[in-house]
Amino acid sequence: MIHQSPEKEKIMAILRQIAQLGQPVLREKAAVIPEPGAPAIQALIEDMLVTVADANGVGLAAPQVFESVSLFIVAIRPSPRYPQALRMEPVPMLNPEIVWASEEMEHGWEGCLSIPGIRGLVPRHRRLRVRYLTREGAVLEENCEGFPARVFQHEFDHLNGIVFVDRIPSHDLVTEKEYLRIISSAG
Repeated sequence: MIHQSPEKEKIMAILRQIAQLGQPVLREKAAVIPEPGAPAIQALIEDMLVTVADANGVGLAAPQVFESVSLFIVAIRPSPRYPQALRMEPVPMLNPEIVWASEEMEHGWEGCLSIPGIRGLVPRHRRLRVRYLTREGAVLEENCEGFPARVFQHEFDHLNGIVFVDRIPSHDLVTEKEYLRIISSAG
């Protein structure tokens, strides 16, 4: 940390290494965060914000940066991999939970920063009601649907030691190159 003045400290974010499939941390159940305002948690959030932006991801869970705590960032924005994505401000979500999930499911293409070069058609609930703590410790409950619901479920799985390839039949797995060909020919 850099001391700017005696009463104010600024957190300097660092770019974190992203755990790759095979790292044990990706298969662990993440621990609940007892103190959202703790300096270590606030520093982790800052690190994750710069890491997800640098990796051009739409989400990042703490286990993906080798921290097995119940925290993820939803950072949806259009990219070559998700050209139809909405643009949202990145949202840190601590101790998230799914309060309700629709019976309606939809299949959609997913990838993962921890499993580069692979895409799969993953079935997910179309709509959710979710609850989480903000980085300030406030409890929020909100509805999400479509792509934001998909990203929430993908990141939530990381907190439970699940990766997207666990959820799909092997015939729905493709390489990144093939995925880009598929979506470009789809219009």
